[in-house]
Amino acid sequence: MASYRKRSGGWRAEVAKLGVRDSQTFETKAAAVAWATAREVEIASQNGKSRSTVAMTLSEALQRYKRDVSPTKAGQRWEELRLDNFDKTLVWVGDLMSSITSEQVAQWRDSRLKTVQTSTVRREMTLLSSVFEIARTEWKACLVNPVRDTKRPRNMPHRERRVEASETTALINRLGYIAGEPPQTLLQELAYAFLIALETAMRQGEILGITAQWVNLPERFVRLPKTKNGSSRNVPLSKRAIELLAVLYEGKRPADRLFRLESSSADTMFRRVRDELGIVGLTFHDTRHEAITQLARKVDVLDLARITGHKDLKSLMVYYNATASELASRLD
Repeated sequence: MASYRKRSGGWRAEVAKLGVRDSQTFETKAAAVAWATAREVEIASQNGKSRSTVAMTLSEALQRYKRDVSPTKAGQRWEELRLDNFDKTLVWVGDLMSSITSEQVAQWRDSRLKTVQTSTVRREMTLLSSVFEIARTEWKACLVNPVRDTKRPRNMPHRERRVEASETTALINRLGYIAGEPPQTLLQELAYAFLIALETAMRQGEILGITAQWVNLPERFVRLPKTKNGSSRNVPLSKRAIELLAVLYEGKRPADRLFRLESSSADTMFRRVRDELGIVGLTFHDTRHEAITQLARKVDVLDLARITGHKDLKSLMVYYNATASELASRLD
């Protein structure tokens, strides 16, 4: 008999039949019931047949996933680093996938929560679950996905950090920004990237990866051929964003990147300068919160979602952080 639980992301269906356990989460209860019914029929039809699995260790699965699956994703580099870390640190990485239990996953989860943030553990569990799922459905290396049967830690409250005008001024001055002057140093490039982020709500990696061929100043947009969610989008440009990009665009050939700066270096440089200035708790990504909150005053919510690339309004609201005073000023 299947069971169903209401969760924040929808409805979770859990099937336990003839020694086989499986679960999935769906947007609606009807979809969950349909899947559970079909899954129970599938399990029953396999009863009495061979249910053997391909002998594959978790280490082998991690390397296969890294080779065959990760290259198809926008977050390839992040996945590769995490997969390698799993291979080095998981104590049961040498076990057959068919023998790994949800209890082992839970012990690892609890251990990780002592050293990293909840959001990191949730992302790592998502990746590990993906490895088990493709091993179950395509590689036939296991019958169940133990990560799906392991409770995930609760999400922390959404970040609401905004960028204050005084912080922007202090940062770009320290980075050596000179208005209208092409950047000569990587620090000056970082200042340009920071200011463009505040105007456009683009992510750091999206900005630093822009090539001249995707910049259309006459039509006032930048084309991002591949973004974090795997799709492309056109980002409209304010007059201020055009001024900033025009300085970087001048003299570039179509295939040239506007920035020499890489994301890994940008993160390190930003944190160092921030700490030198005594600015507490600010990250480069907070520019996205600030930009989205400011843009929400100018465009309606559907247009805002198109600008930022969010596919659902719930995710977009994570970045909208208007203060009570700002909202009150619009009531009069």
